Amino acid sequence: MYAAAVCVGAAAWLTAGRERGLTRARLLFAGGGAPEPSWWTWQRLLPVLRLRREWLCLPVAMLLAVLGESVLPLMAGAAAVPLVKRQLAARERVRARELRAEGVITLCGAVAGELRAGMQPGQALLFGTRSTDALGASEGAVVAAARFGGDVPQALREAAREPGADGLAGVSACWRVAVDSGAGLAAGLDRLEAALRAERDQREDVRTQLAGARSTIGLLALLPVVGLAMGWALGADPLRVLLHTPAGLMCLLVGGLLEAAGLWWAARIVRKGKGA
Repeated sequence: MYAAAVCVGAAAWLTAGRERGLTRARLLFAGGGAPEPSWWTWQRLLPVLRLRREWLCLPVAMLLAVLGESVLPLMAGAAAVPLVKRQLAARERVRARELRAEGVITLCGAVAGELRAGMQPGQALLFGTRSTDALGASEGAVVAAARFGGDVPQALREAAREPGADGLAGVSACWRVAVDSGAGLAAGLDRLEAALRAERDQREDVRTQLAGARSTIGLLALLPVVGLAMGWALGADPLRVLLHTPAGLMCLLVGGLLEAAGLWWAARIVRKGKGA
């Protein structure tokens, strides 16, 4: 494993040196033109690394495997990759939902402001869609309905099915009422914006109140790592005991199950508090 790590590092160093030499040669012999793009450059590699953060489990598992002289950490790291990927995907979905909800609030304010400035509803909606990404994949249908006299409320209801875009259903209702009864669309959008902002502030307040509980969960989850570090500090070899003795393997199995059960139970409590 040490030899493999050395070989990978040497290959990366040699490839980097070769790329620098090729870049210098192109600048010298091609009239100073821009170098041709390479498929492995860091500018292209960094976004891939950001999108594949779950694969960072493998280097950590390889380090533990080298230190403990066992393949069990590698197996655990490979098993953790899909779990971490699922967790990261869930976080990205939550973040996209929150960004879209914020975009709906911005859309309401922008459309209401343009209506007060004298724009027609369709033109105001077209202007508002340029300043936010609240419509998602349904933006084309809404823009077409607003530009060519289509059924804008129906297009907004369809767009409200996107995660986090529930507020567009309110925009659709305000639009329908304004068209049918002649009520002021700007006033309705102002009230809707205020309601959505209050809901967002409530979510932020709940998230702030649960931040302490989340920090406590993370601290308790790291206690086994602290125990291993204390064992090393005292001159013991906890990884060898855990990975190479029957009693250690039994402790590792039972401890891992208890750790997973504790994290699941704590996360369940936090979800119930957030839902309430």
